[in-house]
Amino acid sequence: MIENNFRYLTFPIFDRHKGDLIAVFSTRHGGVSTGIFESMNLGFSTGDKKENVFQNYRIFTDNVGIDFKNVVISSQYHHNNIKVVTEDDIGKGLIRDQDYEDVDGLITNRPDIALTTTHADCAPIYFYDPERKVIGLAHAGWMGTSMDICGEMVRTMHQTFGTNPQELLVAIGPSICKDCYEVDIDVKAVFDELHVGVDELVTFRQETNKYYLDITGINRKLIVDQGIKPENIYLSDYCTMTNLDLFFSHRGHKGRRGSNAAMMQLR
Repeated sequence: MIENNFRYLTFPIFDRHKGDLIAVFSTRHGGVSTGIFESMNLGFSTGDKKENVFQNYRIFTDNVGIDFKNVVISSQYHHNNIKVVTEDDIGKGLIRDQDYEDVDGLITNRPDIALTTTHADCAPIYFYDPERKVIGLAHAGWMGTSMDICGEMVRTMHQTFGTNPQELLVAIGPSICKDCYEVDIDVKAVFDELHVGVDELVTFRQETNKYYLDITGINRKLIVDQGIKPENIYLSDYCTMTNLDLFFSHRGHKGRRGSNAAMMQLR
C-alpha cells in the first residue's frame, strides 16, 4: 500500500479479516532517517539516532492505524523462545524498558497490543487464529528456523489459548530468498538434523562451492508439520536482498543498514 511516500506491505491471506486484524511489514520508505538508515529505519540497535527511530515508529503506527503507545517489541537473539504478551507488557521495547531477553516470538490474545519484530533478511512469520482471536509473530533466521521456532509458536498458542492448528492462518513475509541465502557446510549440517527432511530445500552450487537455504520453504514445511493446512499458508515472493530499494538487507547492504519491522495487532 502507498500513502504519499509511505509504503508498507499487507498479506492477502488476512484480507477477509481486516475488521479484526492488522498485519503489516514495513519498507524503507516514508521515514525521517538519513544516510545508510534512509528512511523508515525501525531498529534501535542499528546505530541510527534514537530520536529518528522513535519518529519513524510514530509515522509507521499512525499510517497503519496502530496506537504508538501499544507497541511491544521482541528482544531478538536468533533463538526459539516465545513470550506470551499481556497488558503488563504494553509499550515495552519502545516507550518502556524490556524486562525480557532472547525472545524471538510473541503471542497475545489481547486487542490493541501491537506485536513487533525487526528484520533485515530473516523471515517474519505471522500467525492468526480467527476462532479464538489469538495472534503470533516470529523472527526466523537460520538459527531460529533450525530450532523450529514455528513449532514452538504453534505449540504455545495451543497450550495457552487452545488454538487448533488446522484453523490457523499463516503468512511468511519478505526475507532473503533461496537464490541468495548462501551458507557454509556447518550450517547445512544443522539442517540435516531437523526432524523433517529438507534436503530439497538446502541446495549446493558447484560454481560457488556453497549451500543455499530456502528459509521460507523450510519454515513452511515445519509449519505444515504442526498440522496447519497448506492452503492456509501465504508465502511472500519478495526477496530482501534483491529489493534493496524497498527493504533493508543485512547481506545486501553489507551490514550497513537499518531494520524493517513486522507488526501485528488484534483490533
